[in-house]
Amino acid sequence: MPAQLLSIEVAPDLVDQVYRALLGAISSGALAPGERLTQEDIAARLAVSRQPVLQALRLLKKDGFVQDAPGRGVLVAPLEAEAMRKVYQVRGALDVLAARLAARLAAQQRFRIDPKLIERGRRAARGRNVEAMIDADVAFHQAIYAASGNPLIGQSADPHWRHLRRAMGAVLQAEPQRESLWDEHEAIADAIAAGDVERAARLSDEHVSRASDALAERLSQQLARTTASASGIPTKKGDKA
Repeated sequence: MPAQLLSIEVAPDLVDQVYRALLGAISSGALAPGERLTQEDIAARLAVSRQPVLQALRLLKKDGFVQDAPGRGVLVAPLEAEAMRKVYQVRGALDVLAARLAARLAAQQRFRIDPKLIERGRRAARGRNVEAMIDADVAFHQAIYAASGNPLIGQSADPHWRHLRRAMGAVLQAEPQRESLWDEHEAIADAIAAGDVERAARLSDEHVSRASDALAERLSQQLARTTASASGIPTKKGDKA
């Protein structure tokens, strides 16, 4: 008779659901950097017990999304500008390669990235639903990875997308980025469909560079506001959250 297996206290999929719910809230800005998180509050809001919340918070801490704060429990971790710059460097290299390969295949096989993905993104932008915008953005880029014909591109990018989702959320909270983002996506999709390898690669590179620059500016503004608030210096009237 086989050895008795230990019972599983919490279903892994429930922990994953709590993890994803919290990550989505952190990415969209619903849970802001520095915000205190308690197991009791999260469990009540998600209608689950505290055990899956505790495990999800441990995973979020390991992945760098929350951090311990002496005397205050667990807080949403800030976005680190230098760490995100490096993530965008990796993403840029992978996105350019994927666009280049996808365009090369499109020239031979005559296909295009599903236009419904772009319409989905524009619809989310019009609805001002940041989490839906992030989902649409990720889906678009993953479609290009799939179209490249090289599964290693998507596999290489996958570990970074959780942090990229959060970066996207920070950028997409700024109104001007929402529609222009999908104009850029459509231009990339058109270049791929046309089989224009160099244009697809160039537009992808410019797209990622703009996203990285927008995030850096956003984080700089947030740091300036935090510093000004701590020192009692009023922020400029034009500054936005």
